[in-house]
Amino acid sequence: MRMRQTRQVCILLPNKQHLDCTVGVRSRGHDVLNCLLKQLSVSELQVLGLAVLRDNEYLFLDLEKKLSKYFGKTWNRGSSMVQFILFLRVQYYVGSGLLLFSSKVQQLYYAELRQKVLQSKSHHQEALFFQLAASALQAEVGDLEQSEASDEEEGRENRQERKHYFLPEDYFPSWLIRRRGRHYLLQHGPVLHRELRGVSRRQATLQFIKDANSLQDGAATFYGMRKEKKELKSSILLGVVLRGVQIYEEVEGKQFLLYDLSWTDIDRFTFQGSRFEITAVGSLCLPKLLYYTPSTVHSEHILKHLTDSHRFQISTRAALSYVQQLEDVQASQLYKEAYICDTTGLTQRLQRNNSLTSSMSDCGVTEGTTADWSKEEEEEEEEEEVSYTDLELCEDDSEEFLVDDPAEVSWLAELLPDVSVDASLEFPFSYWAAVTVEMKQVLMRRADDEGVSVD
Repeated sequence: MRMRQTRQVCILLPNKQHLDCTVGVRSRGHDVLNCLLKQLSVSELQVLGLAVLRDNEYLFLDLEKKLSKYFGKTWNRGSSMVQFILFLRVQYYVGSGLLLFSSKVQQLYYAELRQKVLQSKSHHQEALFFQLAASALQAEVGDLEQSEASDEEEGRENRQERKHYFLPEDYFPSWLIRRRGRHYLLQHGPVLHRELRGVSRRQATLQFIKDANSLQDGAATFYGMRKEKKELKSSILLGVVLRGVQIYEEVEGKQFLLYDLSWTDIDRFTFQGSRFEITAVGSLCLPKLLYYTPSTVHSEHILKHLTDSHRFQISTRAALSYVQQLEDVQASQLYKEAYICDTTGLTQRLQRNNSLTSSMSDCGVTEGTTADWSKEEEEEEEEEEVSYTDLELCEDDSEEFLVDDPAEVSWLAELLPDVSVDASLEFPFSYWAAVTVEMKQVLMRRADDEGVSVD
């Protein structure tokens, strides 16, 4: 009887690893978080959050809600045939990796950005992908051996050795490989990698995180929306990014940026059911942007993510400015020792805002809620303390939150016996294809460890 009162939750990490947590049947999100913190040996996750998969989208957990709210009746029944799966994802983006004090959190953050870079469709930023690949190679491989960095005239044998020390698919988007060809990337990738010789792996990781912010669709969390309520397929992508919100439209498989709005450009977000409105400040002379989410649940979670992201950006603004000053000092080749060692001051600056960031999970939204922060921005410029309009938490029992059924998701169903996976899952955007492959590999490795057939 006691065993029935516990549930095992599998948490898939950005680095393709997984952790298992055993929690009580009445547990809430923060119980899983505490278990995860203990296994990772970190005190806090800072920018990472736990998410569930619903309608092929990652929705971040409200840590105060019971897990049964997300997993429904299958959680209460505790069937051994059902996998309870959560995802550790980047919830908030940072302008510098130095804001991530834990090396483990920094590596997990880096791992997710690596995947996002491979999924990027920013065709107009080709040069940036080569810089990112070079930083990633330096972070993961280290200094390139002299034999691998040799010139072309050193002979075919050395060229062949150099050719195979990395796979283009691991460092460049598929469209760039098709455009330039594998030979081109294998030829020029090591040249850029060699230029970073002597850069530590940690510094290369920090440089990758910094450069990824320059990628138009790199450091972003996307949500699918529809232009019309009766549309069957999402054609709009709303991206939550460091500096605000980006809105893309997909036309014939290609994504086009419609709006790139900073937080100061936005007057408010409003939702009523699946109807989601974005109102820009009056000076931009933009009409209200009206889109439709898959459900009220999605609208609620998207608004909360937007609100929390904006608060996080404000709370870390002073620390980011401090980091940028240190980086400017390093760039001028002055006082490098101060740049390397003065992390205590940076920590203190972030801790001053800790009460704000830690309280984000307590903020809820109710249907028909409006998030208005144009005045908050003005007040923030005048005062160190920022006041926010309280958003009341309202439990909406009219619509039950249920995660995607693993039996209906091909890459999750393969872990379960006696479940047909012949029917392919249609993803609204090709963005999910790489995620499918990544998570499928993790689950198959877990199945092998447990002796479960996935044939």
